[in-house]
Amino acid sequence: MKKCKKQGSFHTRLWHIYSNPYLYHAIANVMAVKYSIETHLDDPQTTIRHREIILSKKFLKKIYIQWYGSFMAEAAKHPGGRFLEIGSGGGFLKDLLPNVITSDIMPLPHVEMQFSAEKMPFGDNELDGIFMVNVLHHIPHPYNFFSEAERTLKPGGKIIMIEPANTPLSQFIYKHFHHEPFLPGAGWEIDSTGPLSGANGAIPYITMIRDRKKFGSAFPQLRIDSIKLHTAFLYTVSGGVSRRCLVPEFTYSFWKGLEKVPLVNTLCAMMGTYTVSKKASA
Repeated sequence: MKKCKKQGSFHTRLWHIYSNPYLYHAIANVMAVKYSIETHLDDPQTTIRHREIILSKKFLKKIYIQWYGSFMAEAAKHPGGRFLEIGSGGGFLKDLLPNVITSDIMPLPHVEMQFSAEKMPFGDNELDGIFMVNVLHHIPHPYNFFSEAERTLKPGGKIIMIEPANTPLSQFIYKHFHHEPFLPGAGWEIDSTGPLSGANGAIPYITMIRDRKKFGSAFPQLRIDSIKLHTAFLYTVSGGVSRRCLVPEFTYSFWKGLEKVPLVNTLCAMMGTYTVSKKASA
């Protein structure tokens, strides 16, 4: 009981810090400096520009390589396996995992296939794994995606997703300094305004944590294996694809090391690795 009280007290103090108007305005001033991208968010040229930014910013590229590690580890378990990346647009997984099938909902020069994640052009039990970075929270009807994943994955196959986390810090940042909505109390569906403009960053939390029982009933062949919170400060200080890097590249190890401090990821993680597997046949 004392431990819970201590954690709750720390949580309260942390929230008071986030609510400080001076801190808010200081962060707002820093976050106000953005890259100039003239094309609309849903224009394929914007995704191409995002990819160029990721590849050119060493700090940000290191974050993606760290995220891709879970994909590469899974692929290494199945030499010659058939793996699909959905929403490949801004990334470079193909450079590290040549046998992965890249795809996107938009036509892009460096992507192999174009289709919607809600209707995938693969047969039943065909895929060994599905990899995604910041994609699930853009899919208008996540139910349709998980149904397709359930159909196309082989027994034992996995969906590994890098998606926004729902923590006190992530709520503060996503709600005040991010262009995408973050609505933990919303339903499963998203307004389909466009492939990138339509979003709810809380969809991973809603579908796999808040409504975990509903998920289990809707997709009896799927199992939520793990949800690992991470990237407490790295992505924010990197500036992402919208802003300049806020810290020198050589400080990467320092920011990454902070995640080892107790409670940091619980309270401050911005991202999570969500792993779902298809149950093996009886």
